[in-house]
Amino acid sequence: MYIYHPYQFGHLPTADETDLLVILGGPMSPNDDMPWIRQERVLIQTLLARNVPLFGVCYGAQQITKTLGYPVSKAPVKEVGWGPVYRQSAVIPDLPSQLTVLHWHEEMFAIPDGAQLLFSNEDVANQGFILNRRVIGLQFHLEPEPDNVREMVVNDFPYIQGSVLRQTAADILATPVPVENQHAIFQMLDYITA
Repeated sequence: MYIYHPYQFGHLPTADETDLLVILGGPMSPNDDMPWIRQERVLIQTLLARNVPLFGVCYGAQQITKTLGYPVSKAPVKEVGWGPVYRQSAVIPDLPSQLTVLHWHEEMFAIPDGAQLLFSNEDVANQGFILNRRVIGLQFHLEPEPDNVREMVVNDFPYIQGSVLRQTAADILATPVPVENQHAIFQMLDYITA
């Protein structure tokens, strides 16, 4: 396993050395005009053509859909903090019907043709999708551990203002990371890599 920080260092893996690509979130948008963002879409396109599993979270899911030719646009509301999402498809066995997840976004992806809506909620309908058994995109975060949540809040606390979830930094930090989130992410990764 290798971890890349292209927004800092401009370096991406090659398609030949990648058998699973996980693209996480960050303060950037797929709509930003940066060379590494365009290069990342070329990598995603190559991996899609090779049927390599892709797992995108927040920016990562948006970047996948943008690569597929779908828009990334302003969401109807800004979601920052802990909130529910509801499973919309039983394609992945034993996923919980509801998860409490960390939202940190105000943009959203369109669901690609041929994809199934995987998660939704009342504020932003497109919370997750699965495409061709090999690609999952999530608008929300299941991956953060308590230290990651603390880093997000400490470094990006001004972004919390204006969220429909109406939580303070203290509220977000006081909420324990649900143990079922790690189990759910492992189920999804197992599914796309089987």
